[in-house]
Amino acid sequence: MSAITPSELRARNLRTLAMLAALFVLPLALAFFTYYGTGWRPQAHVNHGELIVPARPLPPIALPRIDPVTGSAAPRPGPQAIPFQRHWSLVYVGSGDCPSECRQALYVMRQTRLALNNDMTRVERVFLVTAACCDLRHLADEHAGLQVLDATAGAAAELLAQFPGAGREHTLFIVDPLGNLLMSYDARANPSGLLQDLKKLLALSHIG
Repeated sequence: MSAITPSELRARNLRTLAMLAALFVLPLALAFFTYYGTGWRPQAHVNHGELIVPARPLPPIALPRIDPVTGSAAPRPGPQAIPFQRHWSLVYVGSGDCPSECRQALYVMRQTRLALNNDMTRVERVFLVTAACCDLRHLADEHAGLQVLDATAGAAAELLAQFPGAGREHTLFIVDPLGNLLMSYDARANPSGLLQDLKKLLALSHIG
């Protein structure tokens, strides 16, 4: 077998170096082309809902609690309750006669909480009623355990003003156990995003 000449050895080494360089350079070049040469971009965030920035501390205003089970056509407000304490809260703000948009939002709220399994006890469902209280039969039959709070009085205006008004009839909100309004979701969208974000918040939280 003939010996390898210095020039052949040098050429072989150069080929090896070129192959090693390609292993590092090609993925970088591909990533550069994908990012700048196409319309694709990675998401800048991993949450599915709309962050409310900065988070809004909600005033601790006591509201009359309405019991759909014991109520009548003219519901009798129960004891005063200060919402959004000690638990995470899924919140809907809207008319108590609960038209189709309200029913869809409350359904998503209920099913999302159930899907949390063992963590469901850490989350409360709150319905802030702003007018036309209330379709008691629907609330009692479909939404047992829902906190229905009368927000029709003037004292509730300060609280309601903290919730964004645009598209509110389709919107669910997340409030932390310290009473901070954190996020909003369109209840018409895929509810799995709401569930995923809520699971992350609960996993990271040492309160509530």
